[in-house]
Amino acid sequence: MLKLSSLLILFCSIVLVLHSYQVTSHENEVEDESEFSYDENSEKGPARWGNIRREWSMCNNGLLQSPINLSDDRVNVISDLGALQGSYKACNATLKNRGHDIMLKWQADAGYIPINGTHYSVRQCHWHSPSEHKINGKQFDLEAHMVHDGPNGSIAVIGILYKIGKPDPFLTQMMDYIEDLSESSGEEKVIGMVDPKQIKTVSTKYYRYIGSLTIPPCTQNVLWNLVGEVRTVSKEQVEFLREAVHDESETNARPLQPINTRSVRLYNPSTEEQD
Repeated sequence: MLKLSSLLILFCSIVLVLHSYQVTSHENEVEDESEFSYDENSEKGPARWGNIRREWSMCNNGLLQSPINLSDDRVNVISDLGALQGSYKACNATLKNRGHDIMLKWQADAGYIPINGTHYSVRQCHWHSPSEHKINGKQFDLEAHMVHDGPNGSIAVIGILYKIGKPDPFLTQMMDYIEDLSESSGEEKVIGMVDPKQIKTVSTKYYRYIGSLTIPPCTQNVLWNLVGEVRTVSKEQVEFLREAVHDESETNARPLQPINTRSVRLYNPSTEEQD
C-alpha cells in the first residue's frame, strides 16, 4: 500500500509539472519565430498561424485578438483611470534575435507598472514595423511592446507608437549591441544594466482595451495600454531593426483583427477640466 501511495504521489507530481509547463508555454510569446511568417501569401502567414500548431489555435479562433484600429467612434473617453507611470529600475538585460524581431529581456526584477491596484512586472520589450495598432486608420512607422507579467499568469502590454523624425534616444544606445547581435544570428547577447524608464512609457493619455499577444500563441485577455503621445524615431533606426533579424521581410506587423464587441477606453485627464 505504501508503494502504491508513493507511485500515486509521483504520478500527480509529474502531471502538475507538465501542466505548469504547458500553461507557461501557451501564455508566453514564442522565442523562436522561425515557424511562422508575416508573408500573407505564405502557408505560414498570419491568416494560417492557428493551423501551424494546436496550441496556436487562438490566433485563428479568438474573438479578442490584437492589434485593432483605435477608432474615435468606438472609444469611450474616461478621466479617472489614472496616469500610466511605471516604477522601474535598472537591471541586467540581454538582447535576442527571435527570427522576426529583436527582443530585449530583463534577467531579474526590473520593476513594475501599477494598473488598477495590480503590479505587473516588466519582462521584455520588442519592436514591430510598421505599427501594428492604428489610430483612426492611421498606421505609424514603429511600435514598441513592453510585456509585463501579473498575478496568476495575467499579462499587460504597454504599446508605444513612433513616427519618423528625430532618432529615439533609447534605440540610439542599443544600436551597437543590435549590430553585434545581427552578425551572430540566433544568439543571445548580454548587454548589462538597462533601465526600462529610458523607453519612456510615462503618459497622461493612453488607450486601454482587452486583447491578445500579437504573435503566437496569440494568448487572449491581455490588458493593452497604448501610449497616446506618439514618439519619434529615425528612418535609419526603423530600417536597422528590420535588417538586423535577416528574415528578408519588409514588415513584422500582424494585420488588424476584428474589434467585435469590445470597448476601448481613452484616458484623457483634460476632460476633467471640461466637466
